[in-house]
Parts: sequence; C-alpha cells; structure tokens
Amino acid sequence: MTDLLIKRVDGDADLQGLKDWQHVHNVVVPPFHLPLDAVRERAVRNHMEVAYVGDVLVGCSTVRPPEGDEAVVTVIARVLAEHRRKGLGEQLYARGLERARESGAGVIETLVLESNQDGLRFALKHGFVEVERYVLPGLTIPEIALRLS
Repeated sequence: MTDLLIKRVDGDADLQGLKDWQHVHNVVVPPFHLPLDAVRERAVRNHMEVAYVGDVLVGCSTVRPPEGDEAVVTVIARVLAEHRRKGLGEQLYARGLERARESGAGVIETLVLESNQDGLRFALKHGFVEVERYVLPGLTIPEIALRLS
C-alpha cells in the first residue's frame, strides 16, 4: 500500500487545502461543481481532508457530522481516476470511518454518482447497500445513497 500524507482542510487558514479539496471534488463529481466559497462553508461544518503521495494530490475525503435521531454520518472518500486501484481509497475510507465512529455515528452512509462505477464497486465491496437513488433538479445523472450494513 502506498503511504499517503493526509492533511485536514482548515478553513481560511489553508487556502491551498481548500483549493486541492475543491479540485478533487469537482473532477470526481462534475455535476456537483462547487465554487471556492461553497468549499469554505463546507469546511466549517464538515471534517474535510486532502491526500497526497509525495507532493502529488491524489484524493480527498469528507465526514459529515451526525444528523437526526439515527445519528447518520456520511463518509465520502474520493480518489482521482489516475490514482485508483493502489489502496489509496482504502486508506482514506478507513480514516473517515474511524472519524465517523469517534463522532458518535449510529449509522454510516455514503454517496456515489451512478456514473462513478469505481466508487460504486468500492462502496458495495465495503458492505454498503443502496438505500436511495435520485436525480437532483437540473441534473441527469442519478446520485446513489448507500448505507453501511
């Protein structure tokens, strides 16, 4: 497994981290393109990290805090296509899962675009099952919500 350098994105104190997270997000899920201001806002409410191999950006992750009566925590790990199948997603996911459990998760979910077959295979392989499939207004590609079983 390749060693990752993983850094927390710390709001305005880390402009490069914000931009790197934004880049990975926008490449992996282009229908949900986020401007930098939206990334800043997400960094305040979510635990966000960026991952590098050496000085090369390879991925990012998001752990949303517990919500609702079930304390649902969403864990999302994204790896740029050219860096997949090297164990990097495994490392990002394991770290996100640990963070979710530390935050008091009752239920763990993830989100994957239907067009991201690598991401969908990864989620299913790790015990997630589909709970909902929907298309947001103005978009054409379904997003799939999956829950860890």
